[in-house]
Amino acid sequence: MLATIGSAIGLFAATNIDDIVVLTVLFLASGRGKPRPWQIVAGQYLGFITLVVISVVAALGLTIVPDEWVGFLGLIPLGIGIWTLVRGLRRNDDDDDDDDDDDKITAVGMWGVAGITIANGADNISLYTPIFRTSEPGEVAIMIVVFLALVAVWCTAGRLIGTHKAVTETLERVEHWLVPAVFIGLGLFILIESGVILRLVEVLA
Repeated sequence: MLATIGSAIGLFAATNIDDIVVLTVLFLASGRGKPRPWQIVAGQYLGFITLVVISVVAALGLTIVPDEWVGFLGLIPLGIGIWTLVRGLRRNDDDDDDDDDDDKITAVGMWGVAGITIANGADNISLYTPIFRTSEPGEVAIMIVVFLALVAVWCTAGRLIGTHKAVTETLERVEHWLVPAVFIGLGLFILIESGVILRLVEVLA
């Protein structure tokens, strides 16, 4: 059991280290009013549970989405990043009287956070699936429990970093550009790394 727990901790850390950056940016943006902390946590859990379910289903030999097209999920963070960038540019063109907190919202809600988590989870699925397939049901259950506990740890770490005074003071001047930059960069990375752009070109050619 201890070996299973240790393996689960290592596997989770290896596949979710990049989520710390995303969570930090989201909690940084939450200081402006939205998304609220509970939306970030709920969205992270919703997205991660979806990844686990997909991995379990795939481990049973069923395919929900063809592997070669999973990379298109990168369009989710890319679209959110572009949308927040456009909103930020529009606000810069407005008068100074739109300094309300509501007008400074540049992030997303629970469903957006869940979408980003799922889109960024291709490596989770690719690693969890073969491990679930070769493990006993009891071991899989233990790993899933450990994963869910570590999601809370990840959210706590992201909030501590994203709301730390030194961090917020440093990033405050670039916050409106940091949020879309992280999402756009993440979306492009997923699309390019997965190779779906090349496959799409081949299909259209």
